[in-house]
Parts: sequence; structure tokens; C-alpha cells
Amino acid sequence: MSIRSRYHHGDLRSALLERAEATLRKVGVDGLSLRQLARDIGVSHAAPSRHFRDKQALLDELAASGFERLGQRFAEAATAEGPVTERLYGMARAYLRFAMDNPELLALMFTRKQRSTSPDLSASVQHAFAVPVALIASGQEAGEIVAGDPKRIGITCIAALQGVATLVGSDFTDYDADQLLRDMVRHLTDGLRPRP
Repeated sequence: MSIRSRYHHGDLRSALLERAEATLRKVGVDGLSLRQLARDIGVSHAAPSRHFRDKQALLDELAASGFERLGQRFAEAATAEGPVTERLYGMARAYLRFAMDNPELLALMFTRKQRSTSPDLSASVQHAFAVPVALIASGQEAGEIVAGDPKRIGITCIAALQGVATLVGSDFTDYDADQLLRDMVRHLTDGLRPRP
């Protein structure tokens, strides 16, 4: 089924998002325009405005979609059995895989200048990161993680993970990505364990 015929069935929003993400992968944020997307999928240049008031609204929706997919990967990793450290490692692997598969999207997701006050985007961010925060809180209840604000601890963990993802994605290091993740999780969890 062509994109044009999908639009006539009310699927223009999905077609625009799909094409926008493909364009993002090829040319980055600066190469995205609503007019060009409309041309690419064969609709009038005004048609995208029915779903996105401007480019920022499109970027917000792309970022929200990225956080939703990242949250799903976190949720899958969190359901594994075993100690908190192994589940944290599973989430770290899921994050790194997402980062390597979607570097342009990840950059958009974490670039403040691309973000507005979109409630959908804020909700997607909160939902995605609720999973690691809940796992940290669970680890605290089990006595496996030091006491403290689980959200603040989670932000520290995500910052470290983002650093590893950036290094691995830039080929800055020749260390094995999986071993770097294991090291990071081990160093973080050793530092997060309660002291006698």
C-alpha cells in the first residue's frame, strides 16, 4: 500500500513520523522540513499542519516516540529474574543497543534546544525513566542499593550510561562495549551498595 493511499485512510501522521525518522537518520535535524516531508510522501505542503503545527511539534513527537521505545526496552530488561545488578546490566545493554541503533534519534531526545514544553514529550520521558527508578527503589527495599532519592540516583546512572553510549558510538575507544557496560554497572553498583 502506498503512503498516499494510507493517508487517505487517515494515516498521514504515522507516515510523516516514519518518513521524518528516516530523514533524521540520513541528514539530521537540520535537514528535516515539513514541506519536504509532504513532497516525499506525496501530499500537499499544507497537509502536515493538520497533525504538526510546526517543525518543533514534529521533533517533539519524534523524541516522545523515541522515549516510548526506550521505555519498552527498559521494561523488558527489568522483568528478568535475578539480583538488581543483573537487571541494571540488562537495562544498560538495552540502552546501549538503542543508542547504537538510533544515534540521531537519541541525540534529538537529549538535545535541550530541540525540546519544547510538550506534555506528551514530558509524559514519555517520565514513563521511560520510571522503569529504572522503580528498579532502584526495589533494590533499596531489598537492601542492595544505598538509601537516597531513587530518581536522583537513576539520573546519575543514566548520565554514566549516556557517556558509555557516546564513547562506543563515536569509536573513541577500542574496548569491548559489553565489557565497558559490565564495568560501569559494577562500579556504579559497588558505589551504591550500603556500607556497614
